[in-house]
Amino acid sequence: MNAIASPDPTSAASSAHSLETLLRLPPYQAYSYSYPHKTAYRALDVSRTLRDAWSREDRRALFLYLHIPFCSYRCGFCNLFALARPADDTVSRYLDQLEAQFAATLDALGDHAFARFALGGGTPSYLDASQLDRLFGMLRAGGVDLRAIPAGMEVSPETVDADKMALCREAGIDRISMGIQSFSEAEVRALVRPQQRDVVERAIDAIRAQRFPTLNLDLIYGIEGQTVASFVSSIDSALAFSPEELYLYPLYVRPLTGLGRIADSGQEGRRDGKRRFALQPEPVDDRLAMYRAGRDRLRAAGYTQVSMRMFRAPHAPATDDGPAYCCQDDGMVGIGCGARSYTRGLHYASEYGVSRRGVVDILDHYLSLSPEDFARVDHGIALDGDEQRRRHAMQSLLVKPGLSLSAWHARFGSELFDDLPQLRELEPAGLARLDGDLLALTDEGFARADTLGPWLISPAVAARMADYTLR
Repeated sequence: MNAIASPDPTSAASSAHSLETLLRLPPYQAYSYSYPHKTAYRALDVSRTLRDAWSREDRRALFLYLHIPFCSYRCGFCNLFALARPADDTVSRYLDQLEAQFAATLDALGDHAFARFALGGGTPSYLDASQLDRLFGMLRAGGVDLRAIPAGMEVSPETVDADKMALCREAGIDRISMGIQSFSEAEVRALVRPQQRDVVERAIDAIRAQRFPTLNLDLIYGIEGQTVASFVSSIDSALAFSPEELYLYPLYVRPLTGLGRIADSGQEGRRDGKRRFALQPEPVDDRLAMYRAGRDRLRAAGYTQVSMRMFRAPHAPATDDGPAYCCQDDGMVGIGCGARSYTRGLHYASEYGVSRRGVVDILDHYLSLSPEDFARVDHGIALDGDEQRRRHAMQSLLVKPGLSLSAWHARFGSELFDDLPQLRELEPAGLARLDGDLLALTDEGFARADTLGPWLISPAVAARMADYTLR
């Protein structure tokens, strides 16, 4: 529930426009948290065995991600792969399938090591204590010691209790991320989210009681009725709990979400789940002013900005604890319906859906798969050299410390500005600064990160995203 927005076909088309043109648009075009987005995935022409897909990869430092696609309710802004209020039998069968997929994946990986772990959704804390214990037991049986590696988990306020948090801390979870979105009950209602402040405060107390090293809280700006002052007030409320991390997310209204259906009511030509890119003059809303006010408030409180969204407290644990892991270089192993996996040259996952009907259909298919099915890859996207370069550029440039020219050459055997000459436009525009080996975003560059991500999308991937029919 904590990853607020992702690219849609509308914004993907922005890659066809120049940076100068894009900078005349509203700054919020798309959140490029991973590349390519799942809307660029398709059925593979030829399926591959999982063993073959990983056989030529460095498997010494992998990221293991488990996806729990269940929630107690569906927030109005959410376009993640998630299902609200599933049947009890569905949850039990899903855990059976997680175990089958995990076993098939471990067998295919052969010799390997996991350097990071995350449990996401959906809402993993939707599971009851016995189900969480079953999940952690599955990991231990598979040789995954969460106490030896950084391990995070997403929760929602209404599903947190003392017993669950004690169980998760004992299992080795050291980072809890919770979506608050706002401390204003009127703003939360505008997000179609049935949440009360006292529930949030009790959840934070239960988390803090278990002494998790890192608590992350998510807030949203751009909510209907929200002002710069009310957004800063929510930040101040969050700061009262001294979270080690705070994420500030701009609100996006995406197709087939609750807010998207409200926005689309009465409009024609929007029933197929596609939206067409259209240039829009500024100003459209106050999100940029809210972002800048929130950023400045957190900096004044001693927080360090890591990306457009992420801010880390001075008392946060060191980020280099645990085994070495580099998101640009090392693979992701996703387990569960909706989980993404990637090697250098192949990204794969189940199909992507947002509507309840779409999610149910995809989930039903997952529940029917055999162990032999889990040992094959049949849906995803192959990344050629250009796409691998674009992904590396996004993953590096949009976070601190930035994009290293020498690391680029070491990985690709070529020069950054020869491969992506458009990056030369950043410094004259005041969006980045080249300091020796490092191309790093300026403050204005971070403010426009949701323009720069779509700008780096290749025309081929943009076309695939634009042609995707969302379920």
